[in-house]
Amino acid sequence: MTRRLDADDRCPVRDGLYMPAEWVSHNRTWMAWPCRPEPWGSLEGLLRARVAYAAVARAISGFEKVTMVVRPEDHDEARLACGKGIDFAGFRIDDSWMRDTGPVFVTDGAGGIAGVHWRFNAWGNKYHPHDGDAALAESLLEALDMRSYAGPMVLEGGSIVVDGLGTLITTEQCLLNPNRNPNLTRQQIEERLAIYLGVTRIVWLGEGLEDDETDGHVDNIVSFAGPGRVLVHKPTANGSFNDRVMQDNIQRLAAARDARGQSFEIIEVPEPAERLRHDGRRLELSYINSCFTNHGLVVPAFADPCDDDVFSIMQKVFPDRRVVQVPALDILEGGGGLHCITMQQPSGEALTPERI
Repeated sequence: MTRRLDADDRCPVRDGLYMPAEWVSHNRTWMAWPCRPEPWGSLEGLLRARVAYAAVARAISGFEKVTMVVRPEDHDEARLACGKGIDFAGFRIDDSWMRDTGPVFVTDGAGGIAGVHWRFNAWGNKYHPHDGDAALAESLLEALDMRSYAGPMVLEGGSIVVDGLGTLITTEQCLLNPNRNPNLTRQQIEERLAIYLGVTRIVWLGEGLEDDETDGHVDNIVSFAGPGRVLVHKPTANGSFNDRVMQDNIQRLAAARDARGQSFEIIEVPEPAERLRHDGRRLELSYINSCFTNHGLVVPAFADPCDDDVFSIMQKVFPDRRVVQVPALDILEGGGGLHCITMQQPSGEALTPERI
Protein backbone atom coordinates (compact mmCIF):
# COMPACT_ATOMS: atom_id res chain seq x y z
CA MET A 1 0.00 0.00 0.00
CA THR A 2 1.17 3.54 -0.80
CA ARG A 3 0.57 5.98 2.03
CA ARG A 4 -1.67 8.89 1.18
CA LEU A 5 -0.21 12.35 1.72
CA ASP A 6 -2.23 14.09 4.43
CA ALA A 7 -2.93 17.78 4.82
CA ASP A 8 -0.66 18.06 7.87
CA ASP A 9 2.37 16.37 6.25
CA ARG A 10 5.45 18.60 6.15
CA CYS A 11 6.75 19.16 2.64
CA PRO A 12 8.54 21.91 0.72
CA VAL A 13 5.53 23.69 -0.78
CA ARG A 14 3.84 23.97 2.61
CA ASP A 15 7.05 25.53 3.91
CA GLY A 16 7.09 28.04 1.04
CA LEU A 17 9.77 26.27 -1.02
CA TYR A 18 10.03 25.48 -4.72
CA MET A 19 12.59 24.19 -7.23
CA PRO A 20 14.22 27.16 -9.00
CA ALA A 21 15.26 27.36 -12.63
CA GLU A 22 18.77 26.18 -13.45
CA TRP A 23 19.86 29.62 -14.65
CA VAL A 24 19.53 31.29 -11.23
CA SER A 25 22.73 32.08 -9.34
CA HIS A 26 24.61 29.00 -8.12
CA ASN A 27 26.54 28.40 -4.93
CA ARG A 28 28.36 25.57 -6.70
CA THR A 29 28.00 22.59 -9.04
CA TRP A 30 28.19 19.05 -7.65
CA MET A 31 29.70 16.13 -9.59
CA ALA A 32 30.64 12.52 -8.73
CA TRP A 33 33.88 10.78 -9.76
CA PRO A 34 33.36 7.73 -12.05
CA CYS A 35 33.94 4.46 -10.20
CA ARG A 36 31.82 1.73 -11.87
CA PRO A 37 33.38 0.22 -15.04
CA GLU A 38 30.21 -1.46 -16.37
CA PRO A 39 28.55 1.59 -17.99
CA TRP A 40 31.71 2.24 -20.03
CA GLY A 41 32.29 -1.40 -20.92
CA SER A 42 35.84 -1.73 -19.62
CA LEU A 43 38.42 -0.29 -17.27
CA GLU A 44 39.91 1.57 -20.22
CA GLY A 45 36.53 3.15 -20.92
CA LEU A 46 36.24 4.15 -17.27
CA LEU A 47 39.67 5.80 -17.39
CA ARG A 48 38.67 7.80 -20.49
CA ALA A 49 35.47 8.84 -18.71
CA ARG A 50 37.49 10.08 -15.73
CA VAL A 51 39.61 12.25 -18.02
CA ALA A 52 36.43 13.65 -19.59
CA TYR A 53 34.76 14.30 -16.21
CA ALA A 54 37.86 16.17 -15.07
CA ALA A 55 37.70 18.35 -18.18
CA VAL A 56 34.06 19.21 -17.46
CA ALA A 57 34.89 20.03 -13.83
CA ARG A 58 37.66 22.37 -14.94
CA ALA A 59 35.38 24.07 -17.49
CA ILE A 60 32.68 24.69 -14.89
CA SER A 61 35.23 25.89 -12.32
CA GLY A 62 35.96 28.79 -14.65
CA PHE A 63 32.52 30.09 -13.70
CA GLU A 64 31.77 28.79 -10.19
CA LYS A 65 32.85 26.40 -7.46
CA VAL A 66 32.82 22.68 -8.21
CA THR A 67 32.68 19.97 -5.56
CA MET A 68 33.47 16.43 -6.70
CA VAL A 69 31.99 13.60 -4.65
CA VAL A 70 34.54 10.79 -4.57
CA ARG A 71 35.12 7.47 -2.86
CA PRO A 72 37.94 7.79 -0.31
CA GLU A 73 40.11 5.29 -2.21
CA ASP A 74 39.80 7.36 -5.43
CA HIS A 75 40.53 10.72 -3.84
CA ASP A 76 44.18 11.06 -4.82
CA GLU A 77 43.59 10.05 -8.43
CA ALA A 78 40.64 12.43 -8.75
CA ARG A 79 42.59 15.34 -7.28
CA LEU A 80 45.50 14.71 -9.63
CA ALA A 81 43.24 14.47 -12.68
CA CYS A 82 41.11 17.53 -11.87
CA GLY A 83 43.93 19.81 -10.78
CA LYS A 84 43.70 22.90 -8.63
CA GLY A 85 40.43 24.73 -7.97
CA ILE A 86 38.18 21.68 -7.48
CA ASP A 87 36.85 20.77 -4.03
CA PHE A 88 36.30 17.15 -2.98
CA ALA A 89 33.82 15.47 -0.65
CA GLY A 90 34.25 11.85 0.43
CA PHE A 91 31.16 9.62 0.29
CA ARG A 92 30.54 5.95 -0.43
CA ILE A 93 29.07 5.95 -3.97
CA ASP A 94 28.36 3.30 -6.61
CA ASP A 95 28.18 5.39 -9.78
CA SER A 96 28.73 8.90 -11.10
CA TRP A 97 25.47 10.51 -12.29
CA MET A 98 25.01 13.36 -9.81
CA ARG A 99 21.87 14.68 -11.48
CA ASP A 100 20.07 11.48 -10.50
CA THR A 101 21.69 10.59 -7.17
CA GLY A 102 22.23 14.03 -5.66
CA PRO A 103 19.59 16.12 -3.87
CA VAL A 104 17.17 18.36 -5.73
CA PHE A 105 17.60 21.77 -4.14
CA VAL A 106 14.62 24.00 -3.35
CA THR A 107 14.49 27.64 -2.31
CA ASP A 108 12.17 30.01 -0.47
CA GLY A 109 12.97 32.79 -2.94
CA ALA A 110 14.53 34.88 -0.16
CA GLY A 111 17.93 33.25 0.12
CA GLY A 112 16.97 30.12 2.07
CA ILE A 113 17.93 26.75 0.56
CA ALA A 114 16.83 23.19 1.42
CA GLY A 115 17.02 19.84 -0.37
CA VAL A 116 14.81 16.92 -1.36
CA HIS A 117 16.27 13.42 -1.35
CA TRP A 118 14.16 11.20 -3.58
CA ARG A 119 14.22 7.42 -3.61
CA PHE A 120 16.71 5.96 -6.08
CA ASN A 121 16.61 2.46 -7.59
CA ALA A 122 19.31 2.71 -10.30
CA TRP A 123 16.96 3.52 -13.18
CA GLY A 124 14.66 0.61 -12.56
CA ASN A 125 17.17 -1.71 -10.85
CA LYS A 126 19.52 -1.82 -13.83
CA TYR A 127 22.70 -1.72 -11.73
CA HIS A 128 23.68 -3.40 -8.46
CA PRO A 129 24.72 -2.52 -5.88
CA HIS A 130 23.24 0.96 -5.65
CA ASP A 131 22.71 1.40 -1.91
CA GLY A 132 25.52 3.96 -1.71
CA ASP A 133 23.94 6.09 -4.42
CA ALA A 134 20.51 5.66 -2.83
CA ALA A 135 21.84 7.14 0.41
CA LEU A 136 23.96 9.90 -1.14
CA ALA A 137 21.44 12.75 -1.37
CA GLU A 138 20.34 12.49 2.26
CA SER A 139 23.92 12.09 3.46
CA LEU A 140 25.09 15.09 1.46
CA LEU A 141 22.31 17.29 2.86
CA GLU A 142 23.24 16.18 6.35
CA ALA A 143 26.88 17.08 5.68
CA LEU A 144 25.74 20.50 4.47
CA ASP A 145 23.71 20.92 7.69
CA MET A 146 20.74 21.71 5.45
CA ARG A 147 17.04 21.04 5.89
CA SER A 148 16.16 17.76 4.21
CA TYR A 149 12.85 16.44 2.86
CA ALA A 150 12.29 12.79 1.91
CA GLY A 151 10.62 12.68 -1.51
CA PRO A 152 7.99 9.91 -1.33
CA MET A 153 8.71 8.18 -4.66
CA VAL A 154 11.50 7.09 -6.98
CA LEU A 155 12.65 10.09 -9.01
CA GLU A 156 15.83 11.03 -10.86
CA GLY A 157 16.76 14.65 -11.43
CA GLY A 158 17.31 14.01 -15.14
CA SER A 159 13.67 13.03 -15.56
CA ILE A 160 12.39 16.57 -14.90
CA VAL A 161 13.09 20.14 -16.00
CA VAL A 162 11.48 23.25 -14.47
CA ASP A 163 11.25 26.97 -15.25
CA GLY A 164 11.14 28.08 -11.61
CA LEU A 165 7.78 29.71 -12.26
CA GLY A 166 5.63 26.65 -11.63
CA THR A 167 6.10 24.66 -14.85
CA LEU A 168 7.63 21.17 -14.99
CA ILE A 169 8.22 19.04 -18.10
CA THR A 170 8.70 15.27 -17.95
CA THR A 171 8.02 12.10 -19.97
CA GLU A 172 5.46 9.37 -19.59
CA GLN A 173 8.05 6.76 -20.57
CA CYS A 174 10.08 7.46 -17.44
CA LEU A 175 7.80 8.66 -14.65
CA LEU A 176 4.96 6.25 -15.51
CA ASN A 177 7.33 3.32 -16.03
CA PRO A 178 6.37 0.35 -13.80
CA ASN A 179 10.05 -0.10 -12.88
CA ARG A 180 9.94 3.17 -10.93
CA ASN A 181 6.69 3.59 -8.97
CA PRO A 182 4.34 0.74 -9.93
CA ASN A 183 1.88 1.53 -7.12
CA LEU A 184 1.40 5.19 -8.01
CA THR A 185 -1.07 6.60 -10.52
CA ARG A 186 -0.31 9.57 -12.76
CA GLN A 187 -2.39 11.76 -10.44
CA GLN A 188 -0.45 10.60 -7.37
CA ILE A 189 2.87 11.27 -9.13
CA GLU A 190 1.67 14.74 -10.12
CA GLU A 191 0.65 15.42 -6.52
CA ARG A 192 4.11 14.53 -5.24
CA LEU A 193 5.83 16.66 -7.86
CA ALA A 194 3.58 19.58 -6.99
CA ILE A 195 4.06 19.59 -3.23
CA TYR A 196 7.77 18.66 -3.18
CA LEU A 197 8.91 20.89 -6.05
CA GLY A 198 6.34 23.68 -5.92
CA VAL A 199 5.04 23.25 -9.47
CA THR A 200 1.51 24.02 -10.62
CA ARG A 201 1.63 22.90 -14.27
CA ILE A 202 3.06 19.59 -15.50
CA VAL A 203 3.60 19.08 -19.22
CA TRP A 204 3.76 15.39 -20.14
CA LEU A 205 5.79 14.42 -23.19
CA GLY A 206 5.74 10.87 -24.55
CA GLU A 207 9.02 9.02 -25.06
CA GLY A 208 12.71 9.83 -24.97
CA LEU A 209 15.54 8.94 -27.32
CA GLU A 210 16.30 5.54 -28.81
CA ASP A 211 18.32 3.19 -26.57
CA ASP A 212 18.13 5.55 -23.59
CA GLU A 213 18.67 3.24 -20.60
CA THR A 214 17.17 5.87 -18.30
CA ASP A 215 13.80 5.12 -19.94
CA GLY A 216 13.32 8.48 -21.54
CA HIS A 217 14.91 11.15 -19.36
CA VAL A 218 13.60 14.52 -20.45
CA ASP A 219 17.00 16.24 -20.15
CA ASN A 220 18.05 14.60 -23.42
CA ILE A 221 15.17 16.09 -25.38
CA VAL A 222 13.99 19.36 -23.81
CA SER A 223 15.44 22.08 -21.59
CA PHE A 224 14.21 25.49 -20.55
CA ALA A 225 16.14 28.41 -22.03
CA GLY A 226 14.20 30.99 -20.02
CA PRO A 227 10.57 31.72 -19.11
CA GLY A 228 8.40 30.40 -21.94
CA ARG A 229 11.38 29.29 -24.06
CA VAL A 230 12.42 25.69 -24.61
CA LEU A 231 15.31 24.10 -26.46
CA VAL A 232 14.14 20.95 -28.24
CA HIS A 233 16.16 18.08 -29.71
CA LYS A 234 15.35 17.86 -33.45
CA PRO A 235 16.41 14.75 -35.39
CA THR A 236 17.46 15.28 -39.00
CA ALA A 237 16.82 11.71 -40.20
CA ASN A 238 13.19 11.71 -41.35
CA GLY A 239 11.23 8.64 -40.32
CA SER A 240 13.76 7.50 -37.73
CA PHE A 241 12.66 6.39 -34.26
CA ASN A 242 13.89 9.64 -32.74
CA ASP A 243 12.18 11.66 -35.48
CA ARG A 244 8.81 10.02 -34.80
CA VAL A 245 9.19 10.45 -31.05
CA MET A 246 10.21 14.07 -31.27
CA GLN A 247 7.48 14.99 -33.75
CA ASP A 248 4.99 13.84 -31.13
CA ASN A 249 6.82 15.67 -28.33
CA ILE A 250 7.03 18.91 -30.31
CA GLN A 251 3.30 18.69 -31.06
CA ARG A 252 2.60 18.26 -27.34
CA LEU A 253 4.76 21.26 -26.48
CA ALA A 254 3.09 23.38 -29.17
CA ALA A 255 -0.33 22.57 -27.71
CA ALA A 256 0.74 23.06 -24.08
CA ARG A 257 0.81 26.15 -21.88
CA ASP A 258 3.12 26.97 -19.01
CA ALA A 259 2.04 27.80 -15.45
CA ARG A 260 1.43 31.41 -16.51
CA GLY A 261 -0.91 30.29 -19.29
CA GLN A 262 1.61 31.21 -22.00
CA SER A 263 2.52 29.11 -25.03
CA PHE A 264 6.10 27.97 -25.51
CA GLU A 265 8.64 29.42 -27.90
CA ILE A 266 10.23 26.27 -29.35
CA ILE A 267 13.88 26.49 -30.42
CA GLU A 268 15.01 23.43 -32.36
CA VAL A 269 18.54 22.12 -31.86
CA PRO A 270 19.81 19.61 -34.47
CA GLU A 271 20.70 16.01 -33.69
CA PRO A 272 24.28 14.96 -34.56
CA ALA A 273 24.99 11.95 -36.75
CA GLU A 274 24.29 8.52 -35.26
CA ARG A 275 27.08 6.71 -33.43
CA LEU A 276 27.07 3.47 -31.47
CA ARG A 277 28.22 2.62 -27.97
CA HIS A 278 30.70 -0.13 -27.19
CA ASP A 279 27.78 -2.56 -26.78
CA GLY A 280 26.14 -1.70 -30.11
CA ARG A 281 23.39 0.51 -28.73
CA ARG A 282 22.93 3.99 -30.09
CA LEU A 283 24.71 6.79 -28.23
CA GLU A 284 22.25 9.35 -26.84
CA LEU A 285 23.91 12.26 -28.60
CA SER A 286 22.04 15.41 -27.63
CA TYR A 287 23.15 19.01 -27.31
CA ILE A 288 20.16 19.61 -25.05
CA ASN A 289 22.07 17.74 -22.33
CA SER A 290 24.08 20.82 -21.30
CA CYS A 291 24.57 22.56 -17.96
CA PHE A 292 24.06 26.14 -16.80
CA THR A 293 26.75 27.86 -14.76
CA ASN A 294 27.01 31.36 -13.33
CA HIS A 295 27.20 33.55 -16.46
CA GLY A 296 27.89 30.56 -18.68
CA LEU A 297 26.61 27.45 -20.43
CA VAL A 298 28.71 24.30 -20.88
CA VAL A 299 27.69 22.42 -24.03
CA PRO A 300 28.86 19.01 -25.29
CA ALA A 301 30.95 18.64 -28.43
CA PHE A 302 30.81 15.38 -30.41
CA ALA A 303 33.39 15.91 -33.16
CA ASP A 304 30.40 16.35 -35.46
CA PRO A 305 29.69 19.00 -38.13
CA CYS A 306 26.72 20.11 -35.99
CA ASP A 307 29.05 21.24 -33.19
CA ASP A 308 29.73 24.61 -34.83
CA ASP A 309 26.07 25.18 -35.73
CA VAL A 310 24.95 24.41 -32.18
CA PHE A 311 27.58 26.73 -30.73
CA SER A 312 26.13 29.54 -32.86
CA ILE A 313 22.57 28.64 -31.81
CA MET A 314 23.46 28.68 -28.13
CA GLN A 315 25.32 31.98 -28.42
CA LYS A 316 22.25 33.52 -30.05
CA VAL A 317 19.84 32.07 -27.49
CA PHE A 318 22.05 33.08 -24.54
CA PRO A 319 23.71 36.37 -25.57
CA ASP A 320 24.54 37.26 -21.95
CA ARG A 321 26.31 33.94 -21.24
CA ARG A 322 29.67 32.61 -22.31
CA VAL A 323 29.16 29.33 -24.15
CA VAL A 324 31.89 26.73 -23.70
CA GLN A 325 32.02 23.41 -25.56
CA VAL A 326 33.63 20.38 -23.95
CA PRO A 327 34.33 17.02 -25.67
CA ALA A 328 31.71 14.59 -24.36
CA LEU A 329 31.84 11.36 -26.37
CA ASP A 330 33.69 9.48 -23.62
CA ILE A 331 31.01 10.55 -21.13
CA LEU A 332 28.19 9.54 -23.46
CA GLU A 333 29.66 6.03 -23.67
CA GLY A 334 28.45 5.57 -20.10
CA GLY A 335 24.85 6.46 -20.93
CA GLY A 336 24.51 10.15 -20.06
CA GLY A 337 25.67 13.67 -20.82
CA LEU A 338 26.89 16.86 -19.18
CA HIS A 339 23.58 17.61 -17.49
CA CYS A 340 23.46 14.05 -16.16
CA ILE A 341 26.83 14.33 -14.40
CA THR A 342 26.17 17.69 -12.72
CA MET A 343 23.75 19.10 -10.15
CA GLN A 344 23.58 22.81 -9.38
CA GLN A 345 23.17 24.12 -5.83
CA PRO A 346 21.44 27.51 -5.86
CA SER A 347 23.01 30.44 -4.02
CA GLY A 348 21.73 31.05 -0.50
CA GLU A 349 21.99 29.98 3.10
CA ALA A 350 21.03 26.52 4.32
CA LEU A 351 17.71 26.50 6.15
CA THR A 352 17.65 24.93 9.59
CA PRO A 353 18.35 21.20 9.35
CA GLU A 354 15.17 19.83 10.87
CA ARG A 355 14.64 16.42 9.31
CA ILE A 356 11.33 16.13 7.51
